Amino acid sequence: MRYQISGKQIDIGEALQTHVKTELDVAVQKYAERPTDALVIFSKSAHEFICEATVHLSTGLTASAKAHATEIYAAFDACSEKMEKQLRRYKRRLKDHHRERATPVELLGASSYIIESEIDTGGEEPETLAPMIIAEMQTKIATLSVGEAVMQMELSGAPVLVFKKEGKAGVNVVYRRDDGNIGWIDPA
Repeated sequence: MRYQISGKQIDIGEALQTHVKTELDVAVQKYAERPTDALVIFSKSAHEFICEATVHLSTGLTASAKAHATEIYAAFDACSEKMEKQLRRYKRRLKDHHRERATPVELLGASSYIIESEIDTGGEEPETLAPMIIAEMQTKIATLSVGEAVMQMELSGAPVLVFKKEGKAGVNVVYRRDDGNIGWIDPA
């Protein structure tokens, strides 16, 4: 598994990097058969250290966890526990989907934009109705079954996931509803 371990405005020593690789390997290998890469970012907010970890699996799924503590090692350990808990919770489902899927997940390229939010102009009309694009990025849209898409959304903690449904031409969306259920948009 490839690791990318970094710190936002803090120095990450060799001992911490070794600890992260060792502990994350144990946690992930126990529940996921073929992880491809892991991204671990440490940062500091006031007196607390924050650890964010993202692990990409060969099935196309991504597991994310975030934790904070007053000590940097404790922040990572809490993050690793959350990651392990997520993967343990979905182990049976991951194995079932892995058996069904003979080929890797197909990814389509797409553009992703960040658009400026409407700012309160004090009752005045905006100069233009066209939204201002702040940033443009490239992203990937996975070809998944609906079950895999729901699992991916839950693993990543995202409120919404856009995906291409297997055997269909258009894009689909799954999202978390206010009542706690999952919504699915499947265009005709």
